[in-house]
Amino acid sequence: MIQSNWRPHLALTLGDPAGIGPEIALKALADPQIAQHCRITVVGTRSLLNQTYQQLRSCCKLASPEEISVKEVPLSSSVLDEIQWGQGNVAGGTASFAYLKTAIEETLAGNFDGIVTSPIAKSAWKLAGHHYPGQTEVLAQATQRDRFGMLFVARSPYTGWTLRTLLATAHIPLSQVPAALTPSLMTQKLDLLIHSLQQDFAIDKPRIAIAGLNPHSGEAGQLGSEEQDWLNSWLENARESYPHVQLLGLVPPDTLWVKPGLAWFQDATVSPADAYLALYHDQGLIPVKLMAFDEAINTTIGLPFIRTSPDHGTAFDIAGKGVANCRSLKAAINLASELTQKRYQSNRHH
Repeated sequence: MIQSNWRPHLALTLGDPAGIGPEIALKALADPQIAQHCRITVVGTRSLLNQTYQQLRSCCKLASPEEISVKEVPLSSSVLDEIQWGQGNVAGGTASFAYLKTAIEETLAGNFDGIVTSPIAKSAWKLAGHHYPGQTEVLAQATQRDRFGMLFVARSPYTGWTLRTLLATAHIPLSQVPAALTPSLMTQKLDLLIHSLQQDFAIDKPRIAIAGLNPHSGEAGQLGSEEQDWLNSWLENARESYPHVQLLGLVPPDTLWVKPGLAWFQDATVSPADAYLALYHDQGLIPVKLMAFDEAINTTIGLPFIRTSPDHGTAFDIAGKGVANCRSLKAAINLASELTQKRYQSNRHH
């Protein structure tokens, strides 16, 4: 962690209050180490935090809502009455959308330095009339950014190695992936990734491994034509455009994750890449979640501020039971704090 007297002030949204968001927030904030590097204000509803605290304090260690900073987001009594643990409904969608919008507005107004978002239920958003693929797209629209990406970051508890995976396409059906992938999209995502590695992780000359789309990267056109039609030539052009970056690929998707797996579980020196560019959601996230389910953090790159999020869902099935794990949320807070500090330092030096 960078030594500085300046501590970023982060907004922590509650996410869908019918899920585990309130529980993991109170669990994470009960850890005194969390507050060492940042100040946190929960963006949500204090009465729901109080309810969670009263219900679960006998079975787990929770921060008292009285002792934490809360930015109250007003909700109507009819919405509050409908919020029930484990129930994905209109009320939860209304609340979680309002929390996110408030956090964005307050951050753009300069009241927060970055945002950590707790999980939402996309189905509940739709019920509440909010038709977005996810929180990432709301953040991009609100900050007027059309170039953005979902970068998943995780530090191995076994070897200390850091896994970074960017998705070229995210929340779209698999059948739409080949049409959505274009040379301009690939260039945009690669550009974002290189910029993030340099700006946020201080890796000036990164090594980036890029996946093929088809099994065996198409096997010379036998198993799909996209590699031969344009991906290979796009990669050659990218190597010329970024001479300071080592671009590895197109790596067959089934072998892309062998070295990261070794680096994660056994030996950080097997020299994998600094980052991985996966072409669609499950190609990147099945291995990330297999290795790093409790450690992985989703950070949105391309925004004017840092945003991180735990890489798990609302877990309605265990909401209100006191058994939710806050490790991913703590990791998301720590990463947001670290990256915001780095941006603050680099802005001071420029």
